Amino acid sequence: MTTHYRACHLCEAICGVKIEVSDGQVMSIKGDEQDPFSRGHICPKAVALKDLQEDPDRLRKPVIKRQGKWVKIEWDEAISEACKGLLAVQERHGANAVGVYQGNPNVHNWGLMTHGANFLGLLKTRNRFSATSVDQLPAQLMAYWMYGHQLLIPIPDIDHTDYFLMLGANPLASNGSLMTVPDVAHRIKALQARGGQLVVIDPRRTETAEVADVHHAILPGGDAAFLFAMIHTIVSEGLMRSSHLTEHVHGLEEALKVITQVTPAMAQVQCGIPADTIARIARQFALAPRAVAYGRMGACTQRHGSLAQWAIQVLNLITGNTDAAGGALVTQPAVDLIAAPNSKPGSYARWHSRVSNRPEALGEFPCSLMAEEMLTPGEGQIRAMVTIAGNPVLSTPNGAQLDRALAGLDFMVAIDLYINETTRHANLILPTSGPLEHDHYDLIFNIFGVRNQAKYSPATLPKPEGVLDDWELMDKLAACFAELSGKPVRPSMPPQMILDMGLQMGPYGMASPHKLSLAVLQQNPHGIDLGALKPSFPSRLFTQDKKIQAAPEPVMQAARQFLTQLTQPAPPQADFLLIGRRHVRSNNSWMHNSERLVKGRDRCTALINPQDASRLGLADHDSVRITSRVGEISLPVEVSEAIRPGVVSVPHGWGHAREGNRLRVAQAHPGASCNDLTDEQWLDELSGNAALNGVPVSLSR
Repeated sequence: MTTHYRACHLCEAICGVKIEVSDGQVMSIKGDEQDPFSRGHICPKAVALKDLQEDPDRLRKPVIKRQGKWVKIEWDEAISEACKGLLAVQERHGANAVGVYQGNPNVHNWGLMTHGANFLGLLKTRNRFSATSVDQLPAQLMAYWMYGHQLLIPIPDIDHTDYFLMLGANPLASNGSLMTVPDVAHRIKALQARGGQLVVIDPRRTETAEVADVHHAILPGGDAAFLFAMIHTIVSEGLMRSSHLTEHVHGLEEALKVITQVTPAMAQVQCGIPADTIARIARQFALAPRAVAYGRMGACTQRHGSLAQWAIQVLNLITGNTDAAGGALVTQPAVDLIAAPNSKPGSYARWHSRVSNRPEALGEFPCSLMAEEMLTPGEGQIRAMVTIAGNPVLSTPNGAQLDRALAGLDFMVAIDLYINETTRHANLILPTSGPLEHDHYDLIFNIFGVRNQAKYSPATLPKPEGVLDDWELMDKLAACFAELSGKPVRPSMPPQMILDMGLQMGPYGMASPHKLSLAVLQQNPHGIDLGALKPSFPSRLFTQDKKIQAAPEPVMQAARQFLTQLTQPAPPQADFLLIGRRHVRSNNSWMHNSERLVKGRDRCTALINPQDASRLGLADHDSVRITSRVGEISLPVEVSEAIRPGVVSVPHGWGHAREGNRLRVAQAHPGASCNDLTDEQWLDELSGNAALNGVPVSLSR
């Protein structure tokens, strides 16, 4: 028996795990109590690393589709066929005829982070898409506009705050997002034990709301109005607080002139929270010694996601809680991608999409546009796709339409471990090493950690002969495509060398007392704590004038349009508003092939309030049909007081009944895809982020 220590890389919490192995088999996975960051905490997904590693459905060799059947082939042939197929499409139809979609596991696998651009950069296509635009795009765009870099997102200092206002987030189920916070339950208890409060704003009484001091059930999509009204109260009652940043903010007066036009009485209509309650929360927040506002999925994936994220930043700023202990602070990661010479701060509207004329944001188009770019004829039409660790048929709006669009492509290459609802359309699938067969260092989620820390995870199991790691595949594809196209290939080195250089040159490297290097991390298998977050503005700002930009012009334009909408008669109310939800045993669409995670009661249900159930004549376990503009699904009813009346909640990531996937466990527990209801036209107009929450739907037996 040998014992191995590593980080679980399945979600953002990067919890430390202790894995015991005997004769090449995983015998047990437990939390690493010596990990200074996660302190022994793990969730059920970490134990399922064993299931992913041993899954008989996981591909071990490349497969090609011949006469409608999947055939195993060798790597040289697979890489050659992939590059020839993509190049042929580009030679006939232009560079933009190839599209790229990257799913969220791209940032959970460091080889894709370090080497993905080596291949994808050679494609020279503007049709880039990713899971960012069904997730956190508004938060990243606001960080770019206000602080100068898309990754410079202030993180809640949960370990020191006195008042935590949480909107549309459920870290007890997600383990934190844009807030890497392992063992969050104990951190919340510690917050409350020192006399602090957790206030949750969410249409559903989530697992996190259950342990909060206060929960308010907001109308889906009402967060921006709620936050604007809070800011109105704080400004009008003279509760603003100056700080060391007061002289380092540009445009705050202009921003407040617009925001403060929304009164609590106006906001009440939009958010469903009484005006006096909004004002009371605003006073409590402003008067707390240390407070922080934070909003995640529910406050991003809605029609006003960008305005909600902007208002969160402004609220923290005017109460003196930006760049302050117990407020919102940016990290100082050991490998600092933000300050790296080749870092990409962000971009907006450098070019626009062919069909809808929507602007690129951070170098990508909204993934809601993928289907129309494939289905609409003309110059620049997408005729081939490269998907990397993604399943957009289940994870992006109007999945049924995208399903049809993918079926009509000339060519498709998928880099994936499975034949899933998306990759079944591919001509070739290229699988890389299993989750425990490669090493790992988290380059992204340490940027969002509630503490600074560093941990290197060696491979737990030996890599089988003939298997490629992500970075090796990217380099081989790059070399082949460069040779075929006559383009130069960029120089490359193994990710371990990149990591060692990044650590030594970073803030805790050779010039610091820590003298971090890869060798030092290898000598500390449980990880190294690098201390609490500390104030670092204005020196860490990346704006040109080293000031926080409180009133970016695109945001101001959107805010003025929002004010106009608030003063107009409200449109007819939909029967129901759809919201998503997640479970600690689930992770988007890619953890449903583990029996230990899907067993037990059905978790893919339509959650509705008893008042609505009575009105519709529905009871627990009845089948309900949910219909939207784009489609309909049927699934079992779950009646609960935890959901606001007029709202229905359906978890995302399900819908495994489509023919052609090879996910035997998932097919036995298929559920229904909420993204067969979500609308590709229902967007946050400013960022293009999908508005997965607040979608108008109707329900019937």
